[in-house]
Amino acid sequence: MPTAIPRVARKAAFALTASAVLLTAACTGQSNAGATDDPSKDTTINFWHAWSAPNEVKAVKSLVAGFEKTHPNIHVNVVGNMTDDKINQALRGGGDRAPDVISSFTTNNVGKFCSSGALTDLGPFFEKAGIDPETTFPKAMNEYTRFDGNRCTVPLLGDAYGLYYNKTAFEKAGIAHPPKTWSEFEADAKKLTIPQGGTYKQLGFMPDYHGWESTTEHYFAQFSPTYFGKDGKSALATDPAFEKGFTLQKKLVDELGGFQKLEKFRATLGDEWGPKHPFHTGQVAMQLDGEWRLGMAEEAKPKFEIGVAPLPVPDDQADRYGKGYITGTIAGIAATSHKQNAAWELVKYMTTDTDAVVGFANDIHNVPSTLAALKSPKLKYDPRFKTFLDIAADPDSTTTPASINGGVYLVTIQQFGYDYESGKVTDLKAGLRKTAAQIDTDIAQAK
Repeated sequence: MPTAIPRVARKAAFALTASAVLLTAACTGQSNAGATDDPSKDTTINFWHAWSAPNEVKAVKSLVAGFEKTHPNIHVNVVGNMTDDKINQALRGGGDRAPDVISSFTTNNVGKFCSSGALTDLGPFFEKAGIDPETTFPKAMNEYTRFDGNRCTVPLLGDAYGLYYNKTAFEKAGIAHPPKTWSEFEADAKKLTIPQGGTYKQLGFMPDYHGWESTTEHYFAQFSPTYFGKDGKSALATDPAFEKGFTLQKKLVDELGGFQKLEKFRATLGDEWGPKHPFHTGQVAMQLDGEWRLGMAEEAKPKFEIGVAPLPVPDDQADRYGKGYITGTIAGIAATSHKQNAAWELVKYMTTDTDAVVGFANDIHNVPSTLAALKSPKLKYDPRFKTFLDIAADPDSTTTPASINGGVYLVTIQQFGYDYESGKVTDLKAGLRKTAAQIDTDIAQAK
């Protein structure tokens, strides 16, 4: 069974405003850079990545070794544990020691990478290679690697979000199967909740946006929202999916005891990355989380059987059950690189060669990022892990779109979520309009 490594850097970057705007100073690609090199000649390129755990670093080395075996004239200098901040500084400066190829955990920054010109448009490379991204990558991954017509990044493994559930607790509560619709989810969460002394012996689900991975974007993916209209303006106040999502989440908060009681209980629970995570300990019976949680939960040796299923969907979208939220690692080529053709050979190998993608996915224990790799018989995984492979391949799965100012709009929506679930904001429609206006202002100022 795979032992997953948490994407701590990715999760931190996803939630913090500062990291969402790391690329505000990114440079435009230098005019004297470009794809003019001969990749058949002996050359060395620099590849910067963000992985740091020992097994991850080993996996990257194995991936690169496979590339160098098939491209003996291209040598790759690998530099790991690189944050977006460090990558951004290097992309601005350029030079022989700067990266030719980069990878990042922060899909939120694709809009900045593309609009700033820090990474080169990969469209011409794909076209020249005869590779169609639309039929190569899952729909959601294909979407989050481009911005405003510019495909400056490409998927390099992914994360899919689903529902973990305590099978033992389900049996005790008389629940036969994981919930498929929101009404079933709501009923199960209440049935699984066991009060104890003004708090909880067991909570069916922690619905708070401060909870582990229960962010607004992860929730709302199941409601299939449109974040921006054709005019580029925020659709937060005009797409009914948002009002519906906020309403149902707040209803669940209230039905499970109210925000204050839930927050008091949450403060007593373990952290997201340790063995005392409340799902591991059985204090929370259902958990919204990514594919890496399975390995972490099993390592904690829980006293119950773990079940995995897709997240439930709204009742009026029952036919879309099986979908989920998708994100992942991205790769790109520096606009300042003078070895872009050689760099493309590495990017193409890492992201489109089926055996390479499968091997890397097996080693890192993330979701493969091509449709062919998702179906490969060479994939090694716990049978429950297939749930995440299916979610990644599902055409109804969604992601959050790239924006010119990174993930600022997501931070703004999340903050509104805190205010609404806690009762600080009571007029949902007015709050959505105000939040949408703030998003539009932030984007206008970033242009």
